Formats: sequence, structure tokens, C-alpha cells
Amino acid sequence: MREKKQMYINQRLRDLYICFSHFCQKIRSGVMTMGIFSKEESSGRKESRRSLQSKGSSDYSEDFESAVSRDNKEGTDQQDTNSMETITCSSCKKEIAAELMRKELSVCPECGAHNKISAKRRIRSLVDPGTFRKLKCPVPVVDPLGYPDYKNKIHDLQDKTGLDEAVLIGMGEIEGRKAMIGVMGSEFLMASMGIAVGEKITHAFEIADKYKLPFIIFTASGGARMQEGILSLMQMAKTSAAAQRFGEHGGLYVVALTHPTTGGVSASFAMLGDITLAEPGALIGFAGPRVIEQTIGQKLPAGFQRAEFQEDHGFVDQIVPRGEMRETLSQILRLHEKRRWSL
Repeated sequence: MREKKQMYINQRLRDLYICFSHFCQKIRSGVMTMGIFSKEESSGRKESRRSLQSKGSSDYSEDFESAVSRDNKEGTDQQDTNSMETITCSSCKKEIAAELMRKELSVCPECGAHNKISAKRRIRSLVDPGTFRKLKCPVPVVDPLGYPDYKNKIHDLQDKTGLDEAVLIGMGEIEGRKAMIGVMGSEFLMASMGIAVGEKITHAFEIADKYKLPFIIFTASGGARMQEGILSLMQMAKTSAAAQRFGEHGGLYVVALTHPTTGGVSASFAMLGDITLAEPGALIGFAGPRVIEQTIGQKLPAGFQRAEFQEDHGFVDQIVPRGEMRETLSQILRLHEKRRWSL
């Protein structure tokens, strides 16, 4: 009886996998939409995306908001508004002067640990002042599973963080060179990837393709968003397909992996960059070390899944400290600014 029950379960799992694979193939080919938008909205999105194949103009107002000054609408980091005089390092646990931590971009001057930094603070540390223009991509808050209090939590986080979702994307200049820049904000539901995040990243690839911009994204995520069920997992195929199309058209795609980059994000667009950078000590992998040890019943090697381990094993091209990231990205953009695009 037990064997028959197990055979039935295995068969149902195979059927579900085949169904899901077929569904993902249709999404990649554009045959069907996610069923979230109305027929009119879906038709309009298809027409808009067809128009993106044409060469973009220098007028960015259609797709980007106006540039804002650094000291107002771009918002502030939590550390900028914290009245406490010291901040505790997440690694060495020492109390560090808040002003010093701000100057060091939340890198501990005692142990060198890269503490968490908000999406807005990271953007300000990278782009030339006054050049960042947020990408226009309004996505309504959806709750496909009717998860208790989920919508309220999203609205509360929007008010608290100043972000509309777990990723902040826009166009900015790094030492005078334009690029599409995306930053996942761990302050927003641990930067988990749901429908809105997947749509924003996909749209960013398409707009970067339209204007022939390189795309730089900083990942930091716990993976897919459980509150949105299987629809959050479908964003893996969606963003991966967008990255592939972008690459086929000659786009430069740079990924900077930060702590932690795990789950469905690491299993999709985070590992598809032409150049993969990482911050020191970042946890990079799918499942966590503890889960892997419990599964295989073995002790993992020291530093397993950390950025240094991944670099030694070829998953990361270069480890770049946070204070050197702007200079490194500028050099990459300079070396690739004459990269040819296929039309």
C-alpha cells in the first residue's frame, strides 16, 4: 500500500513538473501572459515591447522619471536618520561611530565586514550626483493567494523604506557613462522576488535594450517570495529569458553579488551576467549551508558558498570591496563602451 502511494505521488510530481515546464516555455516565447493583467493591458504591453526593438532616441522622459537632487527625493538611508551615535557591526559586534560607518558605506573599519546598506544609499554611492532617473514601471500590489495581511505589509514597507518594491531601478551616470542600474533592497521583505520584482527587472532589460544601455544589477535576496506561491517561481524563467534576449542583442550585463544572494534569484538572472562581481564575504548559493549539511550528512569545507570560495571555483570573476565598486564599474563601462550591438 505504501509503495503504491509513493508511486502515485511520484507520478503526480512528474505531471506537475511537465506542466510547469510547458508553461514556462510559453511564457518565454511570449505566447501567454501571467494571467495577472487584463487582455487590454496584455495587448498594450506586447505592442510596447515590439516597439522596443527599434533604436531608442535620446529623449528618456517616456521611460524614466526626471532626475532628482541627492538631498531630497532620493531618500535617506536608515543610518542617515538614526539618532543613535554608534552602530553595531554585524560581524565583530563592536560599536562603531555612526558618522564613520556612513563615510565607510557601512563597511566596518575594525574587521572589514560589509554590513547591509539600503538600496538608495547604494545608488547614491555609485552614480554621479543628480544623474539618477528612476525607471517608470508601475506594478500594482497583487495578492494571488490571498495571503493574510500581505497587502498591508507591502504598503507599510513602502511607507517605511520609500521603495515601491524590493528592487530600485533607474538610469544613472558613473563617471559620465550612462547605464541602467538596479539594486535589490534587503530592507524590503529581504529583497524576495515576487511578481512585481520580476516585472521590473524584465522591463529594465527591455528598456536598456531600447536605449542601448549596459545593465548593472546588485543582487541581495533570500529568493522567491513565498506569499505569491508558484507565480513567484515563474519570475525565474521570465527574468532569465529577458537576460538572454538582452545578451543576444549585444547588451552588456554586469552582476554584483552582495550578501546574501540565494534561492530563486541565484538560480536565475543573478548568475547570467557577462561579468560577475561580488562583495567580500557575501553568501552566494541556492540553499543555505546548514540545509545542505543536513541533506548530505557531511561537513562542508570552510568558507563554503562565500564570495572567496565562489571566486576560487570560477563562479565569480572578481571580488570588489564596496569602496572600490564605483571605480571598478567605471572601468568596465569604459572598456565596453564601444561594444557592438546587433540590431
